[in-house]
Amino acid sequence: MAFQDYRPKAGMGIFDYPFVGLKHFIALFQDPMFYNVMGNTLAMSFMQLIFGFPLPILFAILLNEVKSIKFKKLVQTSTYLPHFVSWVIVAGLFTTLLARDGIVNEMLLLIGAIKEPISFLALPRWFWGICTSAEIWKELGWNSIIFLAAIAGIDPTLYEAAKVDGASRWQSIKHITIPGIISTILVILVLDIGWIISIGFEKQYLLGNSIVQDYSKVLDLYILDYGIKLGRYSFGTAIGIFKSVVSIILLFFANQLAKRWNGQTVI
Repeated sequence: MAFQDYRPKAGMGIFDYPFVGLKHFIALFQDPMFYNVMGNTLAMSFMQLIFGFPLPILFAILLNEVKSIKFKKLVQTSTYLPHFVSWVIVAGLFTTLLARDGIVNEMLLLIGAIKEPISFLALPRWFWGICTSAEIWKELGWNSIIFLAAIAGIDPTLYEAAKVDGASRWQSIKHITIPGIISTILVILVLDIGWIISIGFEKQYLLGNSIVQDYSKVLDLYILDYGIKLGRYSFGTAIGIFKSVVSIILLFFANQLAKRWNGQTVI
């Protein structure tokens, strides 16, 4: 489809449409909007990777240090729940919190940090941070599960031996916990890098508006607006192939970096 002028038509098979070669790929790279959309996608992806990747690891390590089983279960449950909440509800929650009469503005006014309410969702330069914050809040607990499982697989006798030798909690974390889960961290990091341009469109679509659209449009929204909605199915498919090729290249690149750094590979 990406190499044809495809238009859904009864009685025509996939090979009945005219072959146009790289026409749709050329149109993609000649469109100025594509580069703006690509910039937004990469910016939000890197912010999510820089802030959203290490936080679940830190959260899992800290949660593992909690001795109270009841408190640990309470924290786990409360942090897992947002993952099962739809983006429609999460976007509505953030919209309410960040409204001019929302709790965030009320608190900032109360402590004297601002003199008048701020329309956070109408400030383009804030949009990337808001989307990243919403993603982290929603997925923090869920993403920490695999690291908690990796920590649970560490031999308990190592901690007992460290305690006998007089090691502090920080020393046990530094010399036992982190080395014990480093292979899991590398696997997840390599896979996350492979998905760096596939960040979805739900939060951008629901939190965005006409004021911040230059910052909110990402590749998946670009496919939706300029491919599917306009009936340009071949153009949308070409963008999908571009995403897949870039993802594969990034995956192999990250895999080679992991191999050089730790001698381990994912693929």
